[in-house]
Amino acid sequence: MIEQTQTDATEGTDPLIFGRVLDGKGGGRPIARDDVDKWQPDTPGEMLWVHLRRHVPEVRPWLVEFLGIPQTTAELLVSDSTRPRALREGDALVATLRGINFNPEARPEDMISLQLWCDGKRLVTLRKLPMQTPRDVIGLLDQGTGPVDAGSAITQIVEQLVARMNQSMVDMNAKIDALEEADPEGDAEELLEHISAIRRNCLALKRHMAPQHEALEEINRSAPDWFEDHDRREIEECIARLRRYLDDIDISKESALVLQDELRARALASSERTNYLLTIVAAIFLPLGFLTGLMGINVGGMPGVDDAQGFWIVVGLCAVILMVQLALFWRWKWL
Repeated sequence: MIEQTQTDATEGTDPLIFGRVLDGKGGGRPIARDDVDKWQPDTPGEMLWVHLRRHVPEVRPWLVEFLGIPQTTAELLVSDSTRPRALREGDALVATLRGINFNPEARPEDMISLQLWCDGKRLVTLRKLPMQTPRDVIGLLDQGTGPVDAGSAITQIVEQLVARMNQSMVDMNAKIDALEEADPEGDAEELLEHISAIRRNCLALKRHMAPQHEALEEINRSAPDWFEDHDRREIEECIARLRRYLDDIDISKESALVLQDELRARALASSERTNYLLTIVAAIFLPLGFLTGLMGINVGGMPGVDDAQGFWIVVGLCAVILMVQLALFWRWKWL
């Protein structure tokens, strides 16, 4: 059977997405599924890497029967429990990691899980949704600048995952900067919706990235001997970068909260200013309304009813009351 040539966006039923045999020099050659089952290294330094669709029913028995992975580990690798974690199983490393979801119409915080198993000679990675990170590493292999062994393959996968998280952080901070520079007289409700979405993104990323930080520390701490010292240093650098990104998430969340509070305070101040003006207008017209209402009652004995100048007298009285009110409001600093 020839290797799958379809892109990740065009899903099939074959569990194998792609397979490569690393030559130990930064390159690799494709391998078909039938050859995977009976693969043995031809030269020292060769390593097998297969990337699988974990949701295909055929995957679990294939992992157990042809790759010799223990049943419980195979169940873990195809499980929908995708919280990031890592563990050592004899001479093998088992891990579940997460990466940013850049698929069309997907939200970045809906992160994609990537399970991996490696015994130093064979590397198995599994995913359910299309993921670009393995394709990036394959591109490096095809150029002859890819990983040379199992440890460097894992570190490059981790580096790509973390790097894509950085891009998501840059995009989110750019949105915050744009909101800070937005017209303050614009639609406050729309701005608040955007800020709330950013805060939800921050919370979702923090929820997934914090356990990923712990998983990488576990890889660095308990990986088998084939995971060399330089691989551990690379993982330590990824851990440090991920820690900085977690700090950036907290800063972004606080920035969004400050901006949200500022917009709400601005909207509240505008509302209070409007209410204040309405109160002043009501206070001005309250005595005038009382006077005109009193003069407008249709009962006998109203003064000025038969006086031709009565109307202008009332108008003049209202003007005097208005001027006195304005003078008092100005003195009391209400205006």
